[in-house]
Amino acid sequence: MSHFTTVSVDIENSDLLAETLTELGYAYDREGMVRGYAGLTTKADFVIRQENGYDLGFQKQEQGYALVADFWGARIDEKRFLADVTRRYAYKALRQSAAAQGFTVEQEETLADGSVRLVVGRWV
Repeated sequence: MSHFTTVSVDIENSDLLAETLTELGYAYDREGMVRGYAGLTTKADFVIRQENGYDLGFQKQEQGYALVADFWGARIDEKRFLADVTRRYAYKALRQSAAAQGFTVEQEETLADGSVRLVVGRWV
């Protein structure tokens, strides 16, 4: 019986995921095994090791990535963890997409609720 839970996330770009994890202060291994209850493991493309022996992993799926972990043992708030990761990832993806389309960031502001407001523009 598996104790692992898989949660689909709106993340598609592995390079941006790697940058996001690094910026948020998470050390990770590429292509490793996520450890869970009673020595059970499952393969993941990104593995965040935890001292308690219950790791967090991101697995490549047909459509983007999924977070996989034994959340009971990992002892993290998975909603908050995912909110932090997806918020930072979305910010990075937006900046990358804007730059690819010839836009530059003209103004950036962090609002009281923690969200970021970007104003982009380009000369035509």
